[in-house]
Formats: sequence, C-alpha cells, structure tokens
Amino acid sequence: MELRLSHIVMDCADPVRLAAFWSALVGVQIKTRWRQYVILAPSGDGAPALAFQRVGEAKTGKNRVHVDLTVADLEAATRHALALGALVVDETTEDGVTARVMADPEGNEFCLVRLPSNQGTSAKITA
Repeated sequence: MELRLSHIVMDCADPVRLAAFWSALVGVQIKTRWRQYVILAPSGDGAPALAFQRVGEAKTGKNRVHVDLTVADLEAATRHALALGALVVDETTEDGVTARVMADPEGNEFCLVRLPSNQGTSAKITA
C-alpha cells in the first residue's frame, strides 16, 4: 500500500479569502475551487498542497497542527505576513533556531522559522 501526503487542509469560514492570503504569503497560485474547498498549487515537486475548507463553526483554541515556513530573513518575512493581514503571536529561540508564531486572518497559527546558517531545513522545531 502506498500512502502519500497530498494536502494539508485548514478549516475556515471564508476559504476564498484565506486561500488568497496564503497564496500571496507563500507565492503560489490558487489551483482549484471545488464546492466548499479552495486549493493552492503545491510549493514544489512532491510538496503537499494547502487546501481551505469552509466549515460552519469558528476556530476555538490552539491549532493541533500548524504549518512551518522556513525563511532566510525573518524580519522581511514577518513584514510580508503582517502586510497581508497576519498577526505576531509569540516567538521562541532554541539552539539557534527562531520560530516566530504568527496567526493568519482567521487565527490559524503558523511559524516563520529561521534556521542557523549551517543547518538544513530538517530541524525539529518546537513552538
């Protein structure tokens, strides 16, 4: 049996608005609109696509799953996210890895992660 991670789906009130935010944030196009879903193109070969599903209930509490975005320039990435409507929630630094916790326009948390210059993108981040 072959299993492949294809999509990360975020529940939301307005999938069109939230997909537009994430599309601009990560620089990928909206690929599909289908029923209650709006789906972005994957950010690279083999990468899962972000999808946004309209649901009736509002977000309550902390996400159980969140997206980490590795960035070279944390301050520039933060300014970009803020200009699109994100908010800064928290920040943590451990072993030279900084994770700035952000919230998208519907309150879904994600992290902008700056790794030490000698480290690849596979670092374990706890934020």
